[in-house]
Amino acid sequence: MTLLFGFTPFILFALLSRLSADLALWLAFAAAFVVTIRDFVESPSLRLLDGASLALFGLLALIRGFVAPELSLPVIRAIVDAVLCLVIFVSLLRQRPFSLQYASRNSTQRWPIEAFLRVNQRISLVWGLAFAAMTLADSAVAFLSLPFYVGIAVAVVALAISVTFTFLYPTLAAERLPRP
Repeated sequence: MTLLFGFTPFILFALLSRLSADLALWLAFAAAFVVTIRDFVESPSLRLLDGASLALFGLLALIRGFVAPELSLPVIRAIVDAVLCLVIFVSLLRQRPFSLQYASRNSTQRWPIEAFLRVNQRISLVWGLAFAAMTLADSAVAFLSLPFYVGIAVAVVALAISVTFTFLYPTLAAERLPRP
């Protein structure tokens, strides 16, 4: 559940972006700030997703507001999706899946470390693939003039799969662990 809290700025942006791209960017930045500060106060370390969301939404809000107000919503959505996809895949390439930072501290005691890492790699991979699909769909909307609902449909399906996998896969993997 903590992992989903890390995606709060993105979810807020996705929900509000049809109302107003500027409002959605600024509120996503505010949400990223709150999430980052709350977590930083609890543990003086910055989670990758929190830091990336803070920087991404802050920069995009400033750019859209003061530098390039003509940036269209599909282009902004494609940028957001691409940056989050890149962050997730970089964490996987570094052998430090971003989802590890959201895993329960008690989980490492119940799971063998290899299984724990493998579960988090797979969860992170599913989220990375979801953002890759959303990046492709939103890029097609922005640059190939596909209807906007195509990007929304892909986002809804990709996020539904990712959330479901995040909730169900650890339980399924735990059932396969050898009993002591």
